[in-house]
Amino acid sequence: MRSVPETIKQLIIINIIFYFGSQFLGDISYDILALHYFENDKFLISQLVTHMFMHGSPSHILFNMFGLWMFGSPLEQMWGKQKFLFFYFSAGLGAAALQMFVYNFQVQTLYDVVEANNLSLSDPSVLLNYMSQSDYNQALSSFNSVMVGASGAIYGVLVAFAFSFPNSKLMLLFPPIPIKAKYFVPLLILIDLFFGLSSFSIGSIAHFAHIGGALIGLIMVLYWKKNQFNSNRWN
Repeated sequence: MRSVPETIKQLIIINIIFYFGSQFLGDISYDILALHYFENDKFLISQLVTHMFMHGSPSHILFNMFGLWMFGSPLEQMWGKQKFLFFYFSAGLGAAALQMFVYNFQVQTLYDVVEANNLSLSDPSVLLNYMSQSDYNQALSSFNSVMVGASGAIYGVLVAFAFSFPNSKLMLLFPPIPIKAKYFVPLLILIDLFFGLSSFSIGSIAHFAHIGGALIGLIMVLYWKKNQFNSNRWN
């Protein structure tokens, strides 16, 4: 089995501690540590970081930690601790920023209707005369959103892995066939884009957070390549 770099090991351990702690403490841990919409009373600046260590289910943390180990290990070994951590948290913050932007767009739709027609947020029955039920539900859901998970940061790691090791073969689950990283990762992002822009849903997944993490990851690896950043500058 591939050895686990110390940085990756520490991140996995912290995520596991957060997960079991949240299971013990219950909703209060998600109120404080999960990322809420920035106009929500539960929002805290610290949640921009702490939400990356929170997960909603065993499968959620399992897949994220597997991805961190599988794709983060070779990057950490290539870049070193400081550069990898800078990249990881930057991708995670980028993921949160894009998802927040989308949430804000959806909430603003509701605010625009209220302002344009001199309405009150306290009377949904009147609001629904001016906007669709789906738009209203989406705005309300975005305002009360709770974002958790390292997925955005992992998507940044995936992009960097595909950029650094483009011909590495990864195995699809359905169907179980190998596909090169340079094809697999863009396909994964396109799937997220499809679900993010369409009315189809496969659960409460923050698809634009995935895209945000991937986008920041791509920008960073392209910038580093152009400027020939190497691990020595981070030691």
